[in-house]
Amino acid sequence: MNQYFHDLIVDTDGSSMHSITGEVEKFVRDQRLIGGLCQLSVLHTSASLLIQENASTDVQRDIVRFLDLLAPMERGRYEHELEGLDDMPAHLKTVLTQTHLTLSVRDSRLVLGTWQGIFLLEHRTRGSKRQVQIHLVG
Repeated sequence: MNQYFHDLIVDTDGSSMHSITGEVEKFVRDQRLIGGLCQLSVLHTSASLLIQENASTDVQRDIVRFLDLLAPMERGRYEHELEGLDDMPAHLKTVLTQTHLTLSVRDSRLVLGTWQGIFLLEHRTRGSKRQVQIHLVG
């Protein structure tokens, strides 16, 4: 069994969704793995990963707005405001989504549906460098 690792750095620009599908697909393709699993882990507590529709950016904007409704920024609403007003809502949005994804690999390609893409969700209002670890096994 072979294992491959890659750290993907994603520059974000505040609360938004960033497609990382192309970068992950390229890494998988370059390893020439016939079959296996691709594990993705975002190494942060205020960002997350999601598989979602990649055809319409409306979907991405609606998801960000929906998460804002579920975890609003309001002074005094949360005890934890150590890093700013968006700190605790960002943690809550991560709780509602996920920090790890596992995808199948077949013939050196990720197994994704036609309209599926892999996204990093930035939950903070300011931009940041986010690290996603890719672990490929097969």
